[in-house]
Amino acid sequence: MKVLVTGGLGFIGSHTVVELQNQGFEVVAVDNLSNSSETVVDGITRITGTKPLFENIDLRNKSQVQDLFSRHADMAGVIHFAASKAVGESVENPLLYYENNINSLVYLLQEITKLPQANFIFSSSCTVYGESEKMPITEDAPIQPAVSPYGNTKQIGEEIIKDTTKVTSLNSILLRYFNPIGAHPSAEIGELPLGVPQNLVPFITQTAMGIRKELSVFGNDYPTPDGTCIRDYIHVVDLAKAHVVALQRLLQNKQTEKVETFDLGTGKGSSVLEVIQTFEKVTGQKLAYKIVDRRPGDVIQAYASTQKAKQVLGWQTELSLEDALASAWKWEQKVRS
Repeated sequence: MKVLVTGGLGFIGSHTVVELQNQGFEVVAVDNLSNSSETVVDGITRITGTKPLFENIDLRNKSQVQDLFSRHADMAGVIHFAASKAVGESVENPLLYYENNINSLVYLLQEITKLPQANFIFSSSCTVYGESEKMPITEDAPIQPAVSPYGNTKQIGEEIIKDTTKVTSLNSILLRYFNPIGAHPSAEIGELPLGVPQNLVPFITQTAMGIRKELSVFGNDYPTPDGTCIRDYIHVVDLAKAHVVALQRLLQNKQTEKVETFDLGTGKGSSVLEVIQTFEKVTGQKLAYKIVDRRPGDVIQAYASTQKAKQVLGWQTELSLEDALASAWKWEQKVRS
């Protein structure tokens, strides 16, 4: 079965391509290389022994999307990762985020709904819950007003998908993930942000390598045990496997609703300082860091309820924070060697 993976050479996309190919799917990886590299294709090929079909396409270009679907009309499903994803950058450049994250989704849905099988998995985020009042966060927690344009694009994206399923044959699963980190254990693929990393773990590994002078910890006056923000860090390989399970659910018509939603996390929150200390422990590297002012758009804490994913999807995480940080460090060392 042929599956289209948008953002297929990105961090989560590339790991999902690996897991799909491991399960025998034929994968078409679409990417405009705005935050990735074509060398990722080689890494995927070395891991799986199969080269995915790569299409260098910008999903903001409607005619390119139409052409893509005309050439791959036999697609069984689409997994949509392609989006800009840095909270801070979205605050500084909201129109970039609305154009990239909303337009591309609309153009994809316009084409997939013409297919006999319209199975769509959407890469969403726990950002949609905003500053949730209860922990752990369940799928029926209220959607709060977005604290960043990035978060707003995920909320709007979910609404667009729900509206589309009401009047088309589209079936969709929304996967709201918490904080993906780590790399494939082979160190053939991993997180490789272009420019200055916007996420904690690549900034940690680059600081440990001496590429960055020091790590900035945004605020230590939050109402948490050590004053730093708490997040649910999930190993990217676990996360990738969840997408395969979700796709199989759609293909086997196991859904109970046209749109299903699942939180994907470990169920455990770790503070920024805990992540730093764990990294130091598993790698033996001392990290230079400093406390700076809070960053706009950051919530105090967010970690997932794992119950629904476990019971309904039959999926749960298998890898630990230590596993994730060790793999991220192994990947960083390989990239710089």
